[in-house]
Amino acid sequence: MTAPQHRSALSEPLFRRYFLASCLNTLGGWVLRFLFGWGAWELTQSALWVGVVSGLMLLPSFVLTPIFGVVSDRVNPRNGLLLTVSSQAFIAAIAAGAHFLGLFSLAWLLTLACLLGAASAAHQPMRLALLPRLISRQALPEAIGISAMVFNSSRILGPALGGWLLTHSSTGNTFLVAAALLTAGLVPLLMVRLSSSGAAPNDDSLAVQLRQGLRFASRDPGIRLLLTYTMVGGLVGRTALELLPALSGKILAGDARTLAILTALAGVGSVLGGLILARYRGSESRLLRLVMLSLTSMALVLLPVFWADNLATLGALVLYLSMATTMNGIGCQALTQLTVPEAYRGRVLSLWAVVAMGTPAVGALLLGAAADVVGFPLALTVCALLALAGIALLHASYRRERSKADA
Repeated sequence: MTAPQHRSALSEPLFRRYFLASCLNTLGGWVLRFLFGWGAWELTQSALWVGVVSGLMLLPSFVLTPIFGVVSDRVNPRNGLLLTVSSQAFIAAIAAGAHFLGLFSLAWLLTLACLLGAASAAHQPMRLALLPRLISRQALPEAIGISAMVFNSSRILGPALGGWLLTHSSTGNTFLVAAALLTAGLVPLLMVRLSSSGAAPNDDSLAVQLRQGLRFASRDPGIRLLLTYTMVGGLVGRTALELLPALSGKILAGDARTLAILTALAGVGSVLGGLILARYRGSESRLLRLVMLSLTSMALVLLPVFWADNLATLGALVLYLSMATTMNGIGCQALTQLTVPEAYRGRVLSLWAVVAMGTPAVGALLLGAAADVVGFPLALTVCALLALAGIALLHASYRRERSKADA
């Protein structure tokens, strides 16, 4: 008997419609974020205010994402996604209108940045809860890899498109383009029809369900390991990538061109990592080994930074680090999706999202402070060695727990 032929994720109609919607929505979202950052600089000429606006777009996620994770377990996530994308399009349209009327100011910008942060906090758990319901279990890692490629490509193309539009048109018109892209993405999303919410009715309060989700994640050894792997990946790989401006300046004494090259190489690495996972075929145990390999290599690639005294060497390290970091993140997300029961999916995936987004921010603070004291090469080397020791301990602990469960 021949084994069933694997079907591409894009051959499945629901995912294909979602893919088109995601391309438009993600590109429009990155144009909008770029415009908010540019608007902060244009209004204030202050790096501090640029940082404040960036923080306002991120901070609501830490508080609201777990709550919306509970909501995504109680509703049809496709309908939730329609609402979050519509909200982002509405925010872009309001910004465009304020520009056309000459009302746009720092107060407007800060308010809209908070609203966008809240919409993004709701968007992430809805997206994560919807994806596995559009695709067969076998094709889920490929679908997550494709989604990651869309995200990382849009992270490069969105600001580029926004910058091009600003040089050839007005800021108001550029906000309108962002709104149009987000609105256009609603059309294929409307064609994604799900029969039900996918979760059993639950009369418990949001607080009770949130506690239930946290308790489940903390007690399940597989989920706990994946969340920890995600955290270690964020503290090591993603943190180093967040500090690229400082790495470029302190290690290479580079200028804006140097930083642009390193940033582009990081983008290429992310796309390559997504492409590798999009073409991945194998069991969950093999995928876990791939995650462990990417996490270990992520730490190892930081060790040669002592000798990275030129752009070519540091660029190669950054490219591979970005690729390994992306593979770790996609693999952990895919395994979490495959492992978690449907009833807890939104809550556990929202917790994964908070870990994935929050640890790089903490890591950047700690590693940046250490680098100011002892220098980047030593700080990164110590970070890598600690990560390797932690990975070994985590895996040993997980194997012991699995042995007890199988006994």
